[in-house]
Amino acid sequence: MKEFELTITDENGLHARPAGVVVKVAKKYASSVTIQSGEKECDMKKPIKVMGLGVVKGDVVKVTVTGDDEEEAAEAIRQAFIDNKLA
Repeated sequence: MKEFELTITDENGLHARPAGVVVKVAKKYASSVTIQSGEKECDMKKPIKVMGLGVVKGDVVKVTVTGDDEEEAAEAIRQAFIDNKLA
């Protein structure tokens, strides 16, 4: 299992476009991926659920990746957050 936390820095939080990008990256991997914000947690491969977390600027999200390709998946997802200026 791989976990990492990021503080969201985008003025609009984790809104539709960037959420779609990070979900697309998560879907490339066989590993199970969850994202947690506060007490809410969901499958990171489901865009509507990710947007439904209501993540705003300043929130800390924790991403957990479990599976055969977890190391590669975790790094790619973390990089997607950074590349899209979410964190």
